[in-house]
Amino acid sequence: MLQSARRPGRSNMRWWVAGLMWAAIAINYIDRTVLSAAAPKIQAEFHLDAIQMGIVMSAFFWSYALLQLPAGLLADRFGQKKVLGFAVLWWSVATAMTGLASGFRSLVTLRVALGVGEAGAYPSNAGIATRWFPRKERATVAGIFDSGSKLGGAIALPLIAWLLAAFDWKMTFVLTGLLGVVWFAVWLVSFTDSPVQHPRVSAAELAYIESDKGAQRAARPVRPQWRKLLAHRNVWAMCIGFFMINYNSYFFITWLPTYLMKERHMSVLQMGWMASLPLLASIVVEIFAGWASDRVFASGKLSLTATRKLFLVVGLVMASSIGFAAFAQSAWVAVLLLCIAKSGTTVAASQVWALPGDVAPPNAVSMVAGLQNTVSNLGGVVGPVITGAIVGMTGSFVPALLFSAALIAIAIVNYLFLLGKVEPIQFGDPSLETRIHEQADLGA
Repeated sequence: MLQSARRPGRSNMRWWVAGLMWAAIAINYIDRTVLSAAAPKIQAEFHLDAIQMGIVMSAFFWSYALLQLPAGLLADRFGQKKVLGFAVLWWSVATAMTGLASGFRSLVTLRVALGVGEAGAYPSNAGIATRWFPRKERATVAGIFDSGSKLGGAIALPLIAWLLAAFDWKMTFVLTGLLGVVWFAVWLVSFTDSPVQHPRVSAAELAYIESDKGAQRAARPVRPQWRKLLAHRNVWAMCIGFFMINYNSYFFITWLPTYLMKERHMSVLQMGWMASLPLLASIVVEIFAGWASDRVFASGKLSLTATRKLFLVVGLVMASSIGFAAFAQSAWVAVLLLCIAKSGTTVAASQVWALPGDVAPPNAVSMVAGLQNTVSNLGGVVGPVITGAIVGMTGSFVPALLFSAALIAIAIVNYLFLLGKVEPIQFGDPSLETRIHEQADLGA
């Protein structure tokens, strides 16, 4: 479509797209969090011990982690509209079918199926952010769409607690599975892979999106060199750091309800509300952190590297509060410290999800995001199992929380010293690529 034929004035369709990205992640986390909220009832009904329940909780991450990179490759090749749309539909059906589980084996199988679908969400969103937003807004949109994970978990916990009190856990899975079907219908009729293709994007908004040439260069194929990509120190730092963050983050959607009920002696309804507080607090904090980091970078006071590292370290220092929660005498103080800890992981996450767009070749952002998320979600694979094993051996959550805090300390060192200058990874001769881009710009 020619820009002269576009609607006049300044549209804001990119924020509608951000809303769809946010909703996809919110539904993603509602569907994966249902199990943790229902875990005490499922554990009692099927007579599962702590280690078996940990395996069930981690089963989702087996397929979720392994399929991150393939999902990113598919999104880059076939477009985020197809990949994300199909992913949401798939995991919604898998969620509904979890209500048919009859024991340990079927629970594991259905959780693996859920992970297959949900693997497409974050890599697709990272690619969408690069195509639909200029660099100076990417941490903001990363904070927005990732905050959907906290709202999804926060909504799920009290909602599922209420549904569990009113109905059975099987019907709960069926009802939550329907949310993604509705989202899928809206997605099909209101999203395009590129803002250039969208009829409601004005010429002014399109020019703004492409102001740093990111959207234009996304269309220019640059063949990624896998060996150089996998060996790059920044990619290693992104993967290692996010692994530590995710190990901590997934405590809040796997073992937190059980921790509050068994260690802090809360009822099911009390647990539902208390477990939602860390997630609710982190929503506001993450969006603000993304916005604030974009403002700091745009001001020119700090480089992109310094901005990313500053917000990563501040967030991780906050996240270390999970260790102090282990020794809190009051349940309220423990929940407050957990709110700070969870908020800290989201401050870091607002930068983590901006990094793929900062360092990846423009047509390989979903791939790099998928690679980062593959390693990070190994934290989701081993985290619930390790926590369950520690609790099973010691009879307490205190050592498990202290171990989580130790991993946060490693993450801080990783981002300070292993993460280098935040800039696009160059493949081949950088000067040659620059000349190619300049010639393309002149011919556009």
